[in-house]
Amino acid sequence: MLNQKQVTYVLDTLGEMFPEAKCELTHSNPFELTIAVILSAQCTDALVNRVTPSLFSKYQTPEDYLSVSLNELEQDIRSIGLYRNKAKNIRKLCQILIDDYDGRVPEKREALMALPGIGRKTANVVTSVAFGHPAIAVDTHVERVSKRLGICRWKDSVLEVEKTLMRKLPESLWADSHHRLIFFGRYHCKAQSPQCDTCPLLDLCREGQKRMRQRAKVDAESS
Repeated sequence: MLNQKQVTYVLDTLGEMFPEAKCELTHSNPFELTIAVILSAQCTDALVNRVTPSLFSKYQTPEDYLSVSLNELEQDIRSIGLYRNKAKNIRKLCQILIDDYDGRVPEKREALMALPGIGRKTANVVTSVAFGHPAIAVDTHVERVSKRLGICRWKDSVLEVEKTLMRKLPESLWADSHHRLIFFGRYHCKAQSPQCDTCPLLDLCREGQKRMRQRAKVDAESS
């Protein structure tokens, strides 16, 4: 695993690569972000962003989502994966917000995690992006990049990855580092075709070095 000096170098490099990294889910307030993160489960941000402009135009408050039938809401998000289950969770969440929170999204992670359709990762996104509280949301990109680079161990669970990052990263950098790790995984260190040959972190990345050796071997055998 990387030592603290190496982790700091990784953070600095990611900051240079993606200085403007931020949440890519389109939203204008905490409630819209909460709906968007529910929709984003097992779905790309790009697809969610194609659905939410019309959705957020039609539904602006928790009451709006409860004023239509479940079937109508399902049709509005039909292009999103698991749309039936997500529509049910959205309606349940909206009822809880009305009953318990005066129609507002709670700020604390524990309260967010108690809402339908909200897990630890999505709660961390909302509390960090919408309310500015330090948190690290470990999605598939953050987990993959952290393990490939050796910040975390391959056998670590998602929760263990989160705790390791929280321990190794300054709290003041949790939010920015979370977004930069996502951008690095989404646009550079991709799941199927990582850009190892142009990666400024290759010298620290055992996974990348292994890939490059395998590629060189294949090239040598085919020449």
